[in-house]
Amino acid sequence: MSTHKHYTGLIERYRDRLPVSASTRIISLNEGNTPMIQLQNIPRLIGKDVDIYVKFEGLNPTGSFKDRGMTMAVTKAVEDGSQAIICASTGNTSAAAAAYAARAGIKAFVLIPDGKIAQGKLAQTLMYGAEIIQINGNFDRGMALVKEVAEQAPVTIVNSINPFRIDGQKTAAFEIVDDLGSAPDYHCLPVGNAGNITAYWKGYTEYATSRVCSTRPVMCGYQAAGAAPFVAGHMIDEPETIATAIRIGHPQSWDFAWAAQKESGGWFDKFADEQILAAQKMLSQYEGIFCEPASATSLAGALQDIGSGKIPEGSKIVCTLTGNGLKDPDTAIAQCSAAHPVTIEASLDAVKRAILDCL
Repeated sequence: MSTHKHYTGLIERYRDRLPVSASTRIISLNEGNTPMIQLQNIPRLIGKDVDIYVKFEGLNPTGSFKDRGMTMAVTKAVEDGSQAIICASTGNTSAAAAAYAARAGIKAFVLIPDGKIAQGKLAQTLMYGAEIIQINGNFDRGMALVKEVAEQAPVTIVNSINPFRIDGQKTAAFEIVDDLGSAPDYHCLPVGNAGNITAYWKGYTEYATSRVCSTRPVMCGYQAAGAAPFVAGHMIDEPETIATAIRIGHPQSWDFAWAAQKESGGWFDKFADEQILAAQKMLSQYEGIFCEPASATSLAGALQDIGSGKIPEGSKIVCTLTGNGLKDPDTAIAQCSAAHPVTIEASLDAVKRAILDCL
């Protein structure tokens, strides 16, 4: 008799560490269990003796880490009898909320900044059937409106102010320790609304408390230069960056993120859009890993800090890649403007010449 067990999502895998009961109806798309990919070429390229792994969250069902939190948030909303959920979003949250609402058979309302959402994310949200409300304002204004609406309408907020979101997202830390056999020395990740750094730290702390791992990593949070309230030390009213997923000036997990940084002995830093895009292209061209721009902020930060010695050689480093590159195809194509395909005759000689010209 076969002992094979079909993977059914992170809630079932970590049920004993999540706030669900035997009678809870689980809303899942088999999220989680994303790959830890050890970088092979970039460490050689920079000439440093480090182990760098990327946790590729872009391989979740809707293409981002948001699915981890959304399976928990929507599961609990349904358990509480909610018929509708609502969120403000720069794109990934709206896609995840819409998908899990469709799975649950409830309504999803999403507030997005008009003209400030990547096309891949907008396409997903439309296809999943959410009610999309575009506002003449940024994510921070949308978040304020969502909070006000939820006080007057029968909808459940599924942004990361919802504690069940954090519970779902903390499972990524569990997976990393389970994969590596220990916690990494350093964990590098992009920071926008700061729910993810909060969740990872919670996960590592719970595993350490349970003695699953004996150490916790230094948490390194990296932001886009035009949207870096943690680096500035205060909220920013008009954030701007090409990395739309972290274009947030008023992070909702402000206090929790500071706690993660201070308790872990970590730090925050910021990077120009050009540095973020260069890291995105480096991952694609040297490792075959295509992430969205915001995700590459984690690698940009890691490489800078390895280069300066702030992260010493011999370290084991994990970089979270929060979303798939297909989320933002326009930005990717714009970076490759010099590499547009050429049109040739449909003949063997023409193809051979084209190949030989490139060798």
